Amino acid sequence: MSGPEGDKILVTGAMGQIGTELVEALRQNHGTSTVIASDIRTDLKEERLADGPYVSLDVLDTDSIVQLCNDEGVGTVYHLAALLSATGEKNPELCRRVNVGGTISVLEAARQCSFDVFSPSSIAVFGPDAPKHAPQITALHPTTVYGETKVKGELLAKEYWNKHGIDVRGIRYPGLISYKAPAGGGTTDYAVEIFEAALQDGYYECFVRSDTRLPMLYMDDAIRATLMLMDAESDSLGPSRAGYNIDCLSFTAQELADAISNEVDGFRCDFSPDVRQKYADSWPDSIDGSVAKQEWTWSPRFDLDNLVREMLNGLSIES
Repeated sequence: MSGPEGDKILVTGAMGQIGTELVEALRQNHGTSTVIASDIRTDLKEERLADGPYVSLDVLDTDSIVQLCNDEGVGTVYHLAALLSATGEKNPELCRRVNVGGTISVLEAARQCSFDVFSPSSIAVFGPDAPKHAPQITALHPTTVYGETKVKGELLAKEYWNKHGIDVRGIRYPGLISYKAPAGGGTTDYAVEIFEAALQDGYYECFVRSDTRLPMLYMDDAIRATLMLMDAESDSLGPSRAGYNIDCLSFTAQELADAISNEVDGFRCDFSPDVRQKYADSWPDSIDGSVAKQEWTWSPRFDLDNLVREMLNGLSIES
């Protein structure tokens, strides 16, 4: 998928957990100079972004987005800038302003400049009344501010597609696990922190219960899913285009700890749930991704054992 007015790509929130790896993948596929990384920060600390263009950009500044996209010939924007669940609950007003306001700003810029948009959603759109194996279509009654902003984001995406013809696509990301960039303040961060703790200390105190089961995905699969969706022909996509469920892993915190113990001798994990437990309890245990599989042939490649080995090997090399 490429935008109608230009061939360059803009990524907002590029310094985040997803952004750093997505920029890297996009530059490999489209050329380094074609992909513009952006974040609100003026100092470029992420070495993985330093090999190509970077701009400081406030996603609430629609005029700046419009000017940048017109000047550079941007045809597609991957809009990743957002506050995640645990961080968002600490500052609800900021979460709404950044997540909803930023999405409106990008979509308004898309309406003016005619570029295509990837705007991710999240499993946080589901509430405690959703089935524990969450279908594509069900009531969305989230209990977190972050989840509310993602529901609103899906509705905005559908509005701009139906009223203005802006091609907006999204994935309801599960918990994402990666060693290349730090987690960003989400409820599923334990599934990243536990690996670093296992290698450094041989011990981790997990902030959710041992029986907490959540949908998860290795970052390589998440990036591949994102690119597959954006490469899909528009005619093949149905009404779920603004927020696809995707097939992913589903395991408990104890199962993750046990899998790590199989690879790290002497590793021990205790469980001490905090406020993030109630966020986790409101989400589904697993996801029905059959619509994405049917419409753009998605299926993950990493199982739990492969994920654990990749994480441990990656962190060992990085250190």
